[in-house]
Amino acid sequence: MGADLPAMDLLPLVSALNADYARAIDDDRLEAWPGFFVEQCVYKITSADNYRQGFEAGVVYADSQGMLRDRVAALREANVYERQTYRHIVGLPAILGDADGAVRVETPFLVVRIMRDGTMDLFATGRYVDALVDQAGALRFRERIVVCDSNRFDTLLAIPL
Repeated sequence: MGADLPAMDLLPLVSALNADYARAIDDDRLEAWPGFFVEQCVYKITSADNYRQGFEAGVVYADSQGMLRDRVAALREANVYERQTYRHIVGLPAILGDADGAVRVETPFLVVRIMRDGTMDLFATGRYVDALVDQAGALRFRERIVVCDSNRFDTLLAIPL
């Protein structure tokens, strides 16, 4: 799997991974979220400007599956934020090629945030810039950089994008 498959064969696998990832977040199954990543991974949320300029820091940054699990635990047990859910609309991925033993993929997304009172807001748009690897016959994220189109981030950015 992965780098050995032609791009057209990878497309349904990457699409399914993105759909499963979004569904886990949207269905509030956040404990499943770290399982989409390999143990040593990078997850970062940043702006398009910062990404373009090569700035490493992000609004959210984790460099291991353990850090992702800690983030979920904090959301469940420690952080205080208004109850909300997301609805992801994920576009078709573009398979960009192979690099460093991973398949490089870019996928557009749109996230609508639904607040407890039913208010819906366009919360984030952007693209996922991913490095995917095979782990026991399944694609997993070695790197997922969430590149948001806007430079403005809501203070309620609690749930993973």
